[in-house]
Amino acid sequence: MGRIIAIANQKGGVGKTTTAINLSACLASLGKKVLSLDLDPQGNMTSGLGVDKDEIENSVYNLIIGECGIEECICKDVIENLDVLPSNINLSAAEIELIGVDDKEYIIKNAMEKVKNKYDFIIIDCPPALSMLTINAMTTANSILVPIQCEYYALEGLSQLIHTINLVQERLNSKLYIEGVVFTMYDARTNLSLQVVENVKENLEQEIYKTIIPRNIRLAEAPSYGMPISMYDPKSSGAESYMMLAEEVIHKGEEKE
Repeated sequence: MGRIIAIANQKGGVGKTTTAINLSACLASLGKKVLSLDLDPQGNMTSGLGVDKDEIENSVYNLIIGECGIEECICKDVIENLDVLPSNINLSAAEIELIGVDDKEYIIKNAMEKVKNKYDFIIIDCPPALSMLTINAMTTANSILVPIQCEYYALEGLSQLIHTINLVQERLNSKLYIEGVVFTMYDARTNLSLQVVENVKENLEQEIYKTIIPRNIRLAEAPSYGMPISMYDPKSSGAESYMMLAEEVIHKGEEKE
């Protein structure tokens, strides 16, 4: 039975998609069978893993509106051990399409039932908004991983996200929990990064991953080549950090069992 982890933070620019892409790829390189599910209409996770989002025949949008089954949407073996359920700009219409649909909060969860046992991990990239797509991710997921940028307003919006997660727990998915917080874009040269980490640790009653993702130019470049950092520059500090995060995620799951 695979673990389903949603990567969520409604604040944009926190390294959410970068984390979704590179955690997926690093888990795959460690021999885990992974499905990367892109629920963001921008489709950046899709293209960052090397799938041309404008050329795909079926996307998660076609799945949501019932035009095709989940098997028809999955791009197989995009990277060894890694499949992608892609997204593109069509998905931005999904909110409107879902008005009045019964059990619209569970569309992705119900679709995922058919394939989830084929994977060790399903990683969901959520849109940077608390929308019906994010709710679908939260009803499908076992846990939420929250990337936080090491900057002054890091905690802003986090309480709103935690409130949403609590509501979903109460009403839609009682088993959902926060996997942990991962710090991104850490700059060792600034005191601010250090202060943010300390501040979050003091104020947040959440699990915090030991791995901290550095601000790294190679990480920023990799998506434009349609590659995860583990393929684009495996010796970079960004690649090493995401590999450590993947190992930590695996280890955490084994502790829970």
